[in-house]
Amino acid sequence: MSGATMGEDRRDLFGYGGKPPKVGWPGGAKVAVSFVINNEEGGEYAVGDGDHRNELVHEAIDDVGPLPDLCTESHFAYGTRAAWWRIAGVFDRFGAKPTVSSCGRAVERSPWLAQDAVARGYEVSCHGWRWERHAGMEEAAEREAIARTYDTIAEVCGVPPVGWHTRSASSLDTRRLLVEHGGFLYDSDAYDDDLPYFKMVAGRRHLVLPYAFDTNDMRFRPGSAFVSGDDFSSYVLAAFDWLAGEADEAPRMMSVGLHLRTIGRPARIGGLQAILQGLAERGTGWIARRDEIARHWIANAPGG
Repeated sequence: MSGATMGEDRRDLFGYGGKPPKVGWPGGAKVAVSFVINNEEGGEYAVGDGDHRNELVHEAIDDVGPLPDLCTESHFAYGTRAAWWRIAGVFDRFGAKPTVSSCGRAVERSPWLAQDAVARGYEVSCHGWRWERHAGMEEAAEREAIARTYDTIAEVCGVPPVGWHTRSASSLDTRRLLVEHGGFLYDSDAYDDDLPYFKMVAGRRHLVLPYAFDTNDMRFRPGSAFVSGDDFSSYVLAAFDWLAGEADEAPRMMSVGLHLRTIGRPARIGGLQAILQGLAERGTGWIARRDEIARHWIANAPGG
């Protein structure tokens, strides 16, 4: 656990202490809304690709052990073959620009998708080399994964990425390694606030843009909360309305997590459209890429 500080000082349970900085969003918006499309297809584990195991988080739960899982492979492929175009079409109709959080190997295997995202004006950020947690990863291997992901996205997209988000649990070294790499403006390996915040990491100031698992289409998975697109849209818009009600005191930020193979299904995509329509009707949200939110916060927050 090199580079890590263990004990109570490792966790900040106080945050802004109920007094967040009053940083105005562009256009007088009450809430900065970040849509994140997770591009993981091809980055998941698959025995058929020579990996030691198959991915076990998917909609068809049928562990085939050491055999190639053609069902799951096909499930992931739906995201790139069909869902990407449907999702991008909805965003483009509303003129909204999401962040496409991408595994490096997914970009390597489907470079056209990342390039199409850049052509549409979307941000392409880093989501690890593989779709995997970093907890327990050896430091040298993690440093290599960070650099490989960054370099692959920069080469394929022609634009260097500035954001990072680990699948689920990061390691105790992840944030330090991102800062030491030097190419990252922010990371989203936190779920602890409704606003960005700065942390001192390896003697440098580093920006954290918290993410969310509740306003996230992952809750369509079997046994979870969402069944219809209306479930998703009503939940997300309820979150927005509450945050907007608090914004007279201080600004708020909301993250909406999406996955190609999930929200891109025909019975669910209407939920995304309803969210965008609801935000347009309210007129009090700033839909922005995460790099835009990061740069605005750095330029305007106290100590920025």
